[in-house]
Amino acid sequence: MRFYSVHLKPQAEPVLVPERFAWGAFFFGPLWLAFHRAWIALGLAVAVTVIIPAIVPPIHAAIILAGLSLLLGLVGNDIRRWSLERRGYLETYVLCARNELEAMKELLNYRPDLADRYRPELA
Repeated sequence: MRFYSVHLKPQAEPVLVPERFAWGAFFFGPLWLAFHRAWIALGLAVAVTVIIPAIVPPIHAAIILAGLSLLLGLVGNDIRRWSLERRGYLETYVLCARNELEAMKELLNYRPDLADRYRPELA
């Protein structure tokens, strides 16, 4: 079972953010931040990625950038929550479910008024 925070904004689709290590942020860093519209964190990550290799010897730069990747993996979903809050979303619920689809079903069972805002991805 996994925990999901539910973020709601009037007239917007509900957003579920899992409480787990963000593998996408770990492997793809700035691209993952851009995909989740975490612009401030993206700017900082790009700045560190550009500046560190320019001022530090290569072996140290590699260690620092590996540490940055690990840090992004550890706090990536927290950065995502913060970014959603800055865009006007409110963290309203915390759900426990096996996967995101079950969490969304649980949310819609609890709040059927949100069903008209939920647009599932078509496979």
